[in-house]
Amino acid sequence: MAIVPKFVIGNWKMQARHEHGLKLARDVARGIKDTPLPEHLHTIICPPFTQLDGVHQALEDEGLPYEQLSMGAQDCYPASSGPFTGDISAPMIKDLGARYVILGHSERRQNHGETDAIIRQKVKAATAAGITPIVCIGEHLAERNEGRAASVLATQIEGSLTRGFRGILAYEPVWAIGSGITPSTEELQRKLTLIRALLPMRLMTDDIRVPVLYGGSVTSVQAPSIMSIEAVDGVLVGSASLEAQSFLDIIGAAAEATTPQPSS
Repeated sequence: MAIVPKFVIGNWKMQARHEHGLKLARDVARGIKDTPLPEHLHTIICPPFTQLDGVHQALEDEGLPYEQLSMGAQDCYPASSGPFTGDISAPMIKDLGARYVILGHSERRQNHGETDAIIRQKVKAATAAGITPIVCIGEHLAERNEGRAASVLATQIEGSLTRGFRGILAYEPVWAIGSGITPSTEELQRKLTLIRALLPMRLMTDDIRVPVLYGGSVTSVQAPSIMSIEAVDGVLVGSASLEAQSFLDIIGAAAEATTPQPSS
């Protein structure tokens, strides 16, 4: 029985000033130290760009192996360098200790007009720099209500992922983010099963299991039921990752749900 890895990823978004970020990173690291986790459960925290260097140093000081707790960034630019004022490249965030990068988050798609094609270029850039991309996909409420969720997800997968994609996928229904609404267990199982069925068209094989996470306003209260869903390989956490104990509670729920199961 092979172990399928689980992931708990904290997206701090544009929050947590310097001192708060350092304390939060240390508190999460120390909480993980106090409660040893399964080796196949990976925790990742993704601070704002301004926090990357300090948080990386804080995690280094705590001495946890990166397999247990590592750092990611929240975006990167498609080019590795050039006259792009205000942008940050994948090699730059790697220099600061980032091993992962969130790409295609709904807030980037909505607020910055990022298209699937732009996200695919960022995936290429991250992969070339040796950083694991965490790509977000998800439908809006109108698309869900009109029965178009499947076609939207298929289009995003086809457009956002590179051929032979090797990364993490996060399903974040836009209608659930910040709304306090969580899809039912049955709906989540259906959507994630659908996503897995769509992935081979980009992977070019069904022998590789890409971790598929849920990312719609996850809280410590919801986490146990979400992590109990067979198709869920982890969670992408927003505001609940800004308080150490709530984030540690979510990590604990993931640890409890992480059990041996056959690879698919």
